[in-house]
Amino acid sequence: MKKQTQGPIGIFDSGYGGLTILKEIRKTLPQYDYIYLGDNARAPYGTRSFDIVYRFTLESVKYLFSQGCRLVILACNTASAKALRTIQQHDLPEIDPTRRVLGVIRPTVERLGEYSTTGHIGIFGTPGTIQSESYDMEIAKLHPGYRTIGHACPMWVPLIENGEAESDGADFFVKQETERLMEKDPAIDTVVLACTHYPIMFKKIRQYMPSHITLLKQGEIVAESLAAYLKRHPSMEQRITRNESGGSCRFLTTENSYKFSSMASLFLGEPIHADTIEL
Repeated sequence: MKKQTQGPIGIFDSGYGGLTILKEIRKTLPQYDYIYLGDNARAPYGTRSFDIVYRFTLESVKYLFSQGCRLVILACNTASAKALRTIQQHDLPEIDPTRRVLGVIRPTVERLGEYSTTGHIGIFGTPGTIQSESYDMEIAKLHPGYRTIGHACPMWVPLIENGEAESDGADFFVKQETERLMEKDPAIDTVVLACTHYPIMFKKIRQYMPSHITLLKQGEIVAESLAAYLKRHPSMEQRITRNESGGSCRFLTTENSYKFSSMASLFLGEPIHADTIEL
């Protein structure tokens, strides 16, 4: 039997937010090689239609496959909400049924029972993620009886991507949206930051959120879920390039590489170099 070719794990996001996922995955699984692709030229995805998000996401997944990735993580809640299922069910069987594409919604929802006692779950997300009701459906499936309260925060991503996460303007919008969420249901005891940008403002969100509420970042959850997935699927794990002394990571963007590298360095806390690609 022909030996399966090894390749890196692909991490995809519409922009920079998925870097918060990548950072935790590399911390948990440093031995593997990674390729991060940010479709910054066409970001944000949060306000785009299902069809457009699906088409853009599929193009990026195919590109990562062309770079040797056997496994791709959609480190983007909007892409996970609007494109993941169609890609898994319709496209993968035709492209290559041995490859896998995973999202960030299900791993997050699976862990909610560890944190919530009231079963009232708040979701902060982009308009696209909230409108898709993907969290509502997944929570209803895995935690019957739980109540999901979604709330869109359309200003948070622009604030973060324009370097305003620590500004007074950010305080205004964070305070406004946290108050609006809690007005919808005071029984909320767990809130999911269902956009991978939002951990950049975690301290600020925590400041305005009632102290008894658990605030969940997705990075650690997704990283732990991926580690468990690879243990359950050793055939996939064997198809990923690894180096016990530490794997590599390439950064790709559809935008200007200098601009991406500068912003990505802020997200990761280390200097990085990115290359510009066309999809």
